[in-house]
Amino acid sequence: MPRLILCADDFAFSREVSETIAALAREGKLNATSCMTLMPGWMEDAALLRDLPRHVEIGLHLTLTGERPLTAMPMLAPDGMLPEIDPLARMASRGQVPLDEIAGEVAAQFDAFVAAMGRAPDFVDGHQHSHALPGIRDIVLFETANRAPKAWVRDCVDRVAAMLARPFSGKAIGSAYHSRGLRDAAARYGLRCNDSFAGHYDFASDYRNLFPRFLRKAGGMHLVMCHPGAGVRPGDAIAKARPREADALRKWSIADMAAAQGLAFPA
Repeated sequence: MPRLILCADDFAFSREVSETIAALAREGKLNATSCMTLMPGWMEDAALLRDLPRHVEIGLHLTLTGERPLTAMPMLAPDGMLPEIDPLARMASRGQVPLDEIAGEVAAQFDAFVAAMGRAPDFVDGHQHSHALPGIRDIVLFETANRAPKAWVRDCVDRVAAMLARPFSGKAIGSAYHSRGLRDAAARYGLRCNDSFAGHYDFASDYRNLFPRFLRKAGGMHLVMCHPGAGVRPGDAIAKARPREADALRKWSIADMAAAQGLAFPA
């Protein structure tokens, strides 16, 4: 039976976000979360993950944009902060990303995950999908194949008909465009990817009405990203959306919603 993976991104973005995600996972509202291991609170927040149900997958949310890296990156982050996604994407498309710096930072974020969790991640993805950018993806796939060969990698590509049946199809198609070829590249490294992907929206629209539409036309391993949380951290562009998502997820029977679309959840 096709299955739904409902993944909360941005664990460790702040303590309030981490506590919200962990609570939702314990309540059976999520079955995956993706962790930002470069954040200052990561090691402390990781303790919240250790008593989660065994079916909850814990992944590495490689963060190459908008935050302070773990390693010195004089070319990419000369002022100590990683660039935002748009400039990074432009650099990647032109072959101008300092790949040696990216490789060192990706390895450091893997190290931080293992240091806190004592094991490899169940899956690997990227903040703002930066893991799929040209050049960067090869580093991510190489590191994942060597450090977490049983892990799967997030792929933002889906069938056009599926993306058009869901909200904000333009954003979905844009993410799919930047991820094109990732699944084949992952396969060459012996890595799996999800079959379909959803969760795009503007972080302002009514999440309660949008979410059921994310489950339409799912593949065999249908990944839906979400961003529940609480609190306000300076610079958080989606701070208002996080508690709205958390509140909606708490009140729903995700299993019933998934079953209505022929999807198994939480398995």
